[in-house]
Amino acid sequence: QVQLVESGGRLVPAGGSLRLSCAASGRSISTSAMGWFRQGPGKDREFVAVINAEGNRQYYADFVEGRFSIARNNGANTASLRVIDLKPEDTAVYYCAASPVYSVRISDYADWGQGTQVTVSS
Repeated sequence: QVQLVESGGRLVPAGGSLRLSCAASGRSISTSAMGWFRQGPGKDREFVAVINAEGNRQYYADFVEGRFSIARNNGANTASLRVIDLKPEDTAVYYCAASPVYSVRISDYADWGQGTQVTVSS
């Protein structure tokens, strides 16, 4: 089992940007797809982005609208999510997760971090 720890969440003004990081330990994530999900206040957890194990395929939720960029560094055993032009509706706890398959489904992800809070002020 892999342990995932997210960091980088903070309070930012609307229009701002930030970079979320996900550090893995316990085993290599080089054969796992890595996904980012989020859960806003009073909302269900939802898919944000996924990158395949090789790092050459990415897929994003429609609401991303080109503002998010997922990346990974298998040598460092990390993944990241770069976000620009943040909106108040992006306020959520952001989670990274590992899956043996390239998927947007929460149920395909067995390993999860504890999340990092992103708050966007209007």
